[in-house]
Amino acid sequence: MRWVSVCALGLAALALNACSEAAEDTPAQTASDEATQSSLGDDGVLPTDVDGATPLEERVATIGLLNKRNNVSQDFEMRPGEVREEGPVILRLSACERTAPWEMPQEVGAFVQLDVLERGQSEHTRVFSGWVFKESPSLNVVEHPIYDVWVKDCAMRFPGEAAG
Repeated sequence: MRWVSVCALGLAALALNACSEAAEDTPAQTASDEATQSSLGDDGVLPTDVDGATPLEERVATIGLLNKRNNVSQDFEMRPGEVREEGPVILRLSACERTAPWEMPQEVGAFVQLDVLERGQSEHTRVFSGWVFKESPSLNVVEHPIYDVWVKDCAMRFPGEAAG
C-alpha cells in the first residue's frame, strides 16, 4: 500500500511540473542541444564539409511548399543561400544535409526560412526558421494556417558513394 502512495505522489509531482508556467527545455530539446553542441567544430560552427563530400554550396535541396487554402503544392529545387519568391511567400534555403550512406538511421534535413506577406500588411513576416526533416516531419512543424513547407531531398554525395 505504501508503494501505491509513493507512486501517486510521484505522478502528482510530474503533473505539477508539466503544468508549470516556466519555459524549460524538454528532455528531447536538451538531448538535441547536447548532440548539436558535441558536433560543433572548434569555432562553434557545425562542420558542413566532409573531405570528399559535396560542398554545401553545390548541394541541391528539393523543398515542397503547400498552399492549404487552395491545395496547390509546388516543389522547388534550391541551393543553399538561394531565395525564391512565390506569390506572398519568400522561401530561403540555408543548408541541406543527409546522413552518410554508412550511418543509420538515414535522414534528410534542410534549414529553411519562410516569410509570408499577410493580407493588409506591407512587409513580409518570418513565420518559420529552422530545420525540417524528411523522416520526421512533426519534429519541427511550420505552424501557419495557409502554408506548409517540408524537405523532400538533399542531393549530395559522400566519398566512395557511387554516382546516381
